[in-house]
Amino acid sequence: MSTVKGLAGDTMWYGLSSIVGRMISYLLVPLYTTVFLPGEYGIVTELYAYTAFLYPVFTYGIETAYFRFSNKDPDGESGLFNLATSSLILSSICLASLLFWFGADIAVWLEYPGKEMVFYWLAAVLTVDAITAVPFARLRFRKKAKKFAFIRFFNITFAVFLNLFFLVFCLNIYEGDWFPQWRPFMLEHYDFEFKAKYVFLSNLISNSLLIILLIKEFKGFKFTFSRKKFTPIILYASPLLFMGLAGMTNEMLSRALLKFWLPAGFYQDQTSMDALGIFGACYKLSVFMMLGIQAFRYAAEPFFFSNAESKDSPALFARVMTGFAIFNAFIFVSVSLNLEVIGMLFLSKPIYREGLYIVPFLLMAYFFNGIYYNLSVWYKLTDRTIYGALITILGALITIGLNYVLIPIMGYFGSAIVTLISFLAMSATSYILGKKYYPVPYQVNKILSYVVFSSFLVFGFYQFDSGNWLINFILRNLGVLLFVLVTYFLERRHLSGRVVFGLKIP
Repeated sequence: MSTVKGLAGDTMWYGLSSIVGRMISYLLVPLYTTVFLPGEYGIVTELYAYTAFLYPVFTYGIETAYFRFSNKDPDGESGLFNLATSSLILSSICLASLLFWFGADIAVWLEYPGKEMVFYWLAAVLTVDAITAVPFARLRFRKKAKKFAFIRFFNITFAVFLNLFFLVFCLNIYEGDWFPQWRPFMLEHYDFEFKAKYVFLSNLISNSLLIILLIKEFKGFKFTFSRKKFTPIILYASPLLFMGLAGMTNEMLSRALLKFWLPAGFYQDQTSMDALGIFGACYKLSVFMMLGIQAFRYAAEPFFFSNAESKDSPALFARVMTGFAIFNAFIFVSVSLNLEVIGMLFLSKPIYREGLYIVPFLLMAYFFNGIYYNLSVWYKLTDRTIYGALITILGALITIGLNYVLIPIMGYFGSAIVTLISFLAMSATSYILGKKYYPVPYQVNKILSYVVFSSFLVFGFYQFDSGNWLINFILRNLGVLLFVLVTYFLERRHLSGRVVFGLKIP
């Protein structure tokens, strides 16, 4: 039980940095949907989709390999840290150089001629992210969750400040609403026609500070390379590169493909970029599920590896999965049944709320994404990462194939459905293979019962629509209350006598 408590404690800190930090950054969504028209926000959505897709290329699984080999390196953790970080520095410089070299051509190909500077900035962002990947992993390995949380929180908060500076302070001066004496300067230097670029500039500046904040983790770093030591690491990590690419295909490619595969005039009076902006803004609402999963992932990876040798680890991993599923079923119900209010709070322009109906499908998709991450323990612990790559490639093929079929028929709703199908297929495949190579006694029936029960509640309570948001809010939150009560009575005997969130369960 102490190991589960340790995982929960670390998850709490990682979650605090993710949830609080992201909630602060999420205040940018109302800002973006106020400042940008859907077509302009579509630019942000599209370019960040490509950036996310390139991140696995820049890191190529080294972070996970660091956890796997830290206890095996004859020079200790510091030797592996030097080797992994040296590799990432060298490869990132090479990859960033290619992006700088072809930046202008890429801008033309993606129909952003003359805006190549943004691609240079994003190349620099990816480089910083790659170089700091192993230092962040070192914090997790050493269980410095609080420091990790502080750095992440500061990074997000500072990015929010910069966004407010460029898109509120500078923009209001440009429009003559604030400090009119400074307006001539802004008229000359502020790029009003391409305001979206300041989102990327803010990201670059805030990310660059990460190297300074992580300077202690670089202490004692020496650039080193050993082919003998690096070979088993890259053999372990290389399937994770393909898994990362395929994973980003599942998660992000629909946002990039929508621009090209959506038929002209599919949505009345909207261009494909308008539809992409609406899809991207509504996709953001799935962040409530993603944050919990991200926090869990930060804590779980070192947890899984550190408990791998224990004879009780399969039963331990099964308990973790069940608790994870129950918590995320609660998130799914809570967010889905409050979308009307959440939409009014975060999506400033009514046009963005047209896509709210896709959010429950995206939330459930990320629910299964989290289940898949739990299931991935078997191929990471048995050094069969090639299976992880193959499973994720399967998901990517489903994503590409079904998006090609469904986007012209169903628009961005089709993309949301495809995301759910992809993660569901990956979870099922991983579970079947895991039973053969690393059996874990997962409570499959219980987990599926919570999936069905939560889905039934969301569908059922959405049949109540009084036309008044306040009455809807009250009625639909009866569904949330019902979920909590049923869960309490079902799980009470497992929780009896334990302290949860400071409360002792009777």
